[in-house]
Amino acid sequence: MDTLALILSIIGSLNWGLVGFFQFDLVAWLFGGQTAIISRIIYALVGIAGIWNITLLFRRNNQTNMMN
Repeated sequence: MDTLALILSIIGSLNWGLVGFFQFDLVAWLFGGQTAIISRIIYALVGIAGIWNITLLFRRNNQTNMMN
């Protein structure tokens, strides 16, 4: 699950980079616009992945603290 969340976050960051630098939304372009259901699903999955990745910060800190 951690790897999948990381992959989705990377996809999201690359898409936001394209939006920021070139005003080009690759997800919307590939799947029929920002309001297309598949685009919205992808945006939601990327958002959930970002939230999941927040937990990685705390889990790694807890594992490091347990080892000391």
